[in-house]
Amino acid sequence: MQRSHEILISKYERAYWDAVERGEFSRARVLAIKCAGLFRELASLNLEFSDYYLEMAKQWEKRAGELENGHRYSQRKSVNLPNVVQTSRVAWDDVGGLWEAKKVLSRTIGLHLARVPGKFEPWKGILLFGPPGTGKSLLASAVAGSLGATFLNVKVSDVLSKYFGESSKLVASIYHLAREKSPSIVFIDEFDALAMKRSSLEDAARRVLSTFLVEIDGFKRSDTNERVVTLAATNRPWDLDDAILSRFPLRVYVPLPDESSAVEILRIHLSGFRVKANLRAVAKEAVRRRYSGRDLANLARLAITKMLSDMNPELSEPQLIPSLVGKELTVRPIEMEDFRYGLRRIKSPITPALIKKYEMWAREYGSY
Repeated sequence: MQRSHEILISKYERAYWDAVERGEFSRARVLAIKCAGLFRELASLNLEFSDYYLEMAKQWEKRAGELENGHRYSQRKSVNLPNVVQTSRVAWDDVGGLWEAKKVLSRTIGLHLARVPGKFEPWKGILLFGPPGTGKSLLASAVAGSLGATFLNVKVSDVLSKYFGESSKLVASIYHLAREKSPSIVFIDEFDALAMKRSSLEDAARRVLSTFLVEIDGFKRSDTNERVVTLAATNRPWDLDDAILSRFPLRVYVPLPDESSAVEILRIHLSGFRVKANLRAVAKEAVRRRYSGRDLANLARLAITKMLSDMNPELSEPQLIPSLVGKELTVRPIEMEDFRYGLRRIKSPITPALIKKYEMWAREYGSY
């Protein structure tokens, strides 16, 4: 019954906006009342999301009231969106290592683009989990970049703070935009802010989470040609409850890099510089220190900085900074001592116990 309600709402909503744009306000008012009634019925059918459904019912009742009172408008009212729409130029080759994760994500996107026989529907909710700095955001950007898709990068902190009071409306607007501009990737960053057990969430965060979950489900109800994938990243997968996990049936572990991955990441970030050092030895030491992909990027940056500082002493002289404008810096090959300089300065916060916790969760709940 819930599915039939959602199909009708999707149908009536499209018809409502068509009627408004044609100036058929009496018909639009009837459709708005129908949408409101269906949302109120959904609130009684699904108590878990009743707050969200009741809020949507009130919005439709308000639209019907405005039309009855003679207010006329031809454009859709929407919540002001933050700067979430981005163009991703990240390619798969820009992501070092993570071969299994890239393979899984590539296959999933391929299934969205191809014509699959029968009633098969590919996953529309994908959870990326693992330690901080392992490349979850970069993977999401690569997915969007490879697809040439609209990339909506949603930071939960922006949704909760900058638009407090309209957070749920903002989430609904983001997904409305994703549907209009499909193929789209909705990437929910900082998902940890909403991933705690719901009993410990504040009311505002709980409403936002409910809206996210309803919107993710919403893509199952209407146009099967809508190509919208939701990717969510979390550093604390064990804080997710069953309702959240059910919306993300594909759960991909994004681990710390191994030696081969570390070498590849270093090469990406050292591109354009000659290296006179054993990168395999550097990678081995980085893995021993439990470095993430972000740590390796910082290591490469520190090694380059050390080399440039050695070859250009004026970089460290504040009074000489004006003379550097437009000057081509002197370079040399990056040596082992440059990497040692970086290794001494980067400390990983990730402990063996934490890695074990991720691996245990991956075995129990992860897909890959």
